[in-house]
Amino acid sequence: MHDILGVLQNRVLICALTAWFVAQTMKIPTYWLIEKKLDWGRFFGSGGMPSSHSAFVISLAMMVGATEGFDTAAFAISVVLSAIVMYDASGVRHETGVQGQVLNEIIQKVFVDGQPITDKELKELVGHTKVEVAGGFLVGLLTALAFIYL
Repeated sequence: MHDILGVLQNRVLICALTAWFVAQTMKIPTYWLIEKKLDWGRFFGSGGMPSSHSAFVISLAMMVGATEGFDTAAFAISVVLSAIVMYDASGVRHETGVQGQVLNEIIQKVFVDGQPITDKELKELVGHTKVEVAGGFLVGLLTALAFIYL
């Protein structure tokens, strides 16, 4: 039986978690640069620049390739998983965010006797633009390279 604490020495997992953490942390200053608002909550939110989902899966794939080999089934699975996650982040999830924006605009404009129909806003930052996904790809790649060569 394997020791469960071995997970604390799993460089592949630690690298992926580090890439996610770096990407989430980077969302705070990039949001400030774009929106001119400091929002510490961006660390816990989805969407925004860079994509932590992309950073997470790309660093995972790179570390799997570096540790197991770039000609292995494990690396191929990691690459396919990464492609699906990044496609979903920039496709379906991005469109869901656009729909949320439109619905929130409708909610803000429609009043019944001077009262809004609802005060609950839909989540708008659920997906990523292609640039945000590319940013996450770069963060994941650089994090994995740092783990591999440092």
